[in-house]
Amino acid sequence: MVAKIIPGPGGAGRSKSTRTADRHSIQSVDRALLLLETIAEMGGEATLTELAARAGLNISTCHHLLATLIKRNFATKVPGRRLYALGGRIMHLGHACLQVDLPRRAQPYLERINRETGETVHLAALQGEAIVVLACREARHAVRVETAKLGKIPAPHAQSIGKSILAWLPEAEIHRLIADGMKRYTPETVTDFPALIESLRHIRRSGFAFDREEYLPGVYCIGAAIRDQNGTVVGAISASMPTMRANDEHVAKVRDEVLAGTRALSAEFGAQPAVQQQPAVAEAAAS
Repeated sequence: MVAKIIPGPGGAGRSKSTRTADRHSIQSVDRALLLLETIAEMGGEATLTELAARAGLNISTCHHLLATLIKRNFATKVPGRRLYALGGRIMHLGHACLQVDLPRRAQPYLERINRETGETVHLAALQGEAIVVLACREARHAVRVETAKLGKIPAPHAQSIGKSILAWLPEAEIHRLIADGMKRYTPETVTDFPALIESLRHIRRSGFAFDREEYLPGVYCIGAAIRDQNGTVVGAISASMPTMRANDEHVAKVRDEVLAGTRALSAEFGAQPAVQQQPAVAEAAAS
């Protein structure tokens, strides 16, 4: 029988790298992060006493750390209850992480939509004060829509990819994103805010958005949102085609591919599958 020497308490048996890391760590930061992890592990909310016991902290230290986290909106007190929960800043950071990962995770879906429809495909997301195209795939047809540019989209109120995102935002946020006004680009552009809000209501109901020559003459686009486990919009995918190819059969195929891609990608981000009846193209056009 071979005896094993087990390092006792005090760190004598810990590696040099571990001891070095401990010397360079800041205890208050480590404890604050531990509290956030503990709140999450306890189902998203907990009392001060529960948090202190679970994290191995005294009540006073725990209270001071929580006060700092609340000040920075990393934690919050549940109104009317003696509970602490994760703050909005956590969701903001999580959303930022999703956006960094979005182009990589969306790539196979963009390629499939592009391959199956032959049309130009875009991926966009909300970044600060703008909706920005993060990736695109050029059309495979000789006659194509030349809109595959990265960067800020100029007319979210008139483009399907922009409307797909706007449809799931609070009205105040929509106002912020169109603060420069609703410029008219073609005779089909919606420039009246109440009319835009009504169109966004139809988009939420159907699950997808159309741009029928609203931004560029001769261009027809279909877009749909990507959402996460909280229902928050993460981004959107759209496909653009010249109106010469936009017959009912092809529009239906493009719509189905865009919806399939965005729903599958949403599922990757934790969104619950929504049972939605696919409206007929004629019905969608009427809306």
